[in-house]
Amino acid sequence: MRTASVTRNTTETKIQLTLTIDGTGQQKFQTGVGFLDHMLELFCRHGRFDIELVCDGDVHVDAHHTTEDVAIALGRAFSEALGERRGIKRYGSFLLPMDESLVMTAIDISGRGMAVVNLDIPSEKIGSQFDTELVEEFFIAFARELGAAIHLHQIAGKNSHHIVEACFKGFGRSLGQATSIDEVAPDEIPSTKGTII
Repeated sequence: MRTASVTRNTTETKIQLTLTIDGTGQQKFQTGVGFLDHMLELFCRHGRFDIELVCDGDVHVDAHHTTEDVAIALGRAFSEALGERRGIKRYGSFLLPMDESLVMTAIDISGRGMAVVNLDIPSEKIGSQFDTELVEEFFIAFARELGAAIHLHQIAGKNSHHIVEACFKGFGRSLGQATSIDEVAPDEIPSTKGTII
């Protein structure tokens, strides 16, 4: 079982997280930010990851610290659960339509953390707490902690909720592909360098 538990405590957030990569999409999120919980639930369901996460954050200020720190904890958990990355497919991509929106997501678990986020989200806020600029912050933090190149490119879309939902669903699918075991080479590290981390 590829699993990890992460505890992250700062003056801004306190996070407890358990992850099973080879799951069925079971999840429980309590971040104090309703829209973020909803997006993470979709991410789990479409990636078929089992995750329980509780975050006690300073949401009385705004959702920034909670969103970024949750992404850090998630990226760290995936990194720990994958170990030396032996046997993974490494790459994943998905083109996801969400009503009028269409977003392409792709990932390379390369050991090099970066995120390229090309989104044109019309509204500055979704719901009462979630600033849409936090979408990019989430994926930057996740990419850095996992050590992965993540790309999100919006092809179409006018509804802010639909655009962001397409990102999280598509990313779940892409990461599910990239972390799956390559049946052709289940014991190999997928790099000519012989290491990814």
